[in-house]
Amino acid sequence: MLEWIVNTVNSLGYFGIGFLMFLENVFPPIPSELIMPLAGFVVTQGKLDFAHVVGAGIIGSILGALPWYYLGKRLGLKRIQFLADKYGQWLTVSGEDVLQAKQWFDRRGNLATGLGRLVPGIRTYISVPAGINRMSFWTFLIYSTIGTAVWVSLLTYAGYLLGENYEQVKKFLGPISTIVIVALIIMTGSWIIKRKTRQN
Repeated sequence: MLEWIVNTVNSLGYFGIGFLMFLENVFPPIPSELIMPLAGFVVTQGKLDFAHVVGAGIIGSILGALPWYYLGKRLGLKRIQFLADKYGQWLTVSGEDVLQAKQWFDRRGNLATGLGRLVPGIRTYISVPAGINRMSFWTFLIYSTIGTAVWVSLLTYAGYLLGENYEQVKKFLGPISTIVIVALIIMTGSWIIKRKTRQN
């Protein structure tokens, strides 16, 4: 897969980056943790511009999130869970994954849409509960774009710094993802405590 990603970025440039990031959102097994750092490395060679690389990554990623959003909006939770359990092995998603994303979204709403784009494994599926809950399209687009811009910029800059060792980026993402998850748990806990306090 790495060779295919390298060839696509080298031959198609910005369009290739956008295309790969679109596929990464539609087919999660394709890792953005390789695509954008590789693009950052290509920037160091003077072949591409950093800002345009980030822009291409954001556009491709958001376009890839839209089918999931509209899928959630059209089908609803139960039907999506059924389809995920039946066919999800092709996309590495199960009905339980969809339910967890929905529960996470219910706790934090708009914020979950943005922060969810920063967490590998959740960043794609967070679009589904946004659709299920019929979040406004423009609200979804704004929060998704903010979260995606942070994620894409981080990956691209990491690849830019690491140069030929861009494949090592994945090792550095573990602690960052953990920090984001812990922050979300803390925010969710505080929200639950405040809610219970109001009820009492």
